[in-house]
Amino acid sequence: MANEIKYQINGQLADNTVTVDNKEDMILVPVSIGNADENRIIAELKAEDSGLREETIRHVFDLQKRVIKRLLMTGVSVNTGLYYASVSFRGIIENSTWNPAKNSIVVNFNVGADLREAIKQTTVGIIGEKGSAMYIGGVQDASTRALDASATAGRAFTLTGGRLKVAGTDPTVGITLTSSRDKETKVTEDLWVTNDPSKLTFIIPAELADGTYELKVTTQFSGNSKTLLKVPRSVTKTIYIGTAPSGGGSSSGGDGGIEENPLG
Repeated sequence: MANEIKYQINGQLADNTVTVDNKEDMILVPVSIGNADENRIIAELKAEDSGLREETIRHVFDLQKRVIKRLLMTGVSVNTGLYYASVSFRGIIENSTWNPAKNSIVVNFNVGADLREAIKQTTVGIIGEKGSAMYIGGVQDASTRALDASATAGRAFTLTGGRLKVAGTDPTVGITLTSSRDKETKVTEDLWVTNDPSKLTFIIPAELADGTYELKVTTQFSGNSKTLLKVPRSVTKTIYIGTAPSGGGSSSGGDGGIEENPLG
């Protein structure tokens, strides 16, 4: 039954900003149709007509999260079918002592068999060119050269794409990073390195802790240096300060990270 389910994701053609001299070299950028948080997922589960009440679904949802957290944080590798997850450590151990200031726990994710099967059952529709749309086509951490949306606090991070130049006087204009706890940090202009339409490089604020962040670029740049948009437009990208989930954060136009199965 599961194999009969078909999916489709649409993409738009965009210029490959890596090969500047080749104007016919195109990449495909996924068309986002929104984000799904916990409430959205629970609503979708209820819409499957399971016959379960919402509070029952939410209880099972919360119970699964609690169990998976307990397993991972006690050293058990988890295979949900959608993903593999395992724990590793970062930092040098000095004097055989764990130092939270220098050492950290990292959870690694790899695509599981169920999700791999879903990828096989997915068709891609190309619905034209992005044209004058603002988009992020690729990312790179200057510290590690990683292309998997991982970033390093205190080091440079580069976005490539289209219409990315930050310009305008609207209060919303700028670069922000919002943590999973909804704490927003604005990247001040003194941390900007390159501010071009196809390339935006800035320093990740050094005080930010490892974790998942929503990177948001807001601008009034129209593509014409003499005119600004009346209404600012934005583009977002999920990035990971520290280590990105393997197989789950690669950017369009990049090679992504090396994927390994932590369960062997």
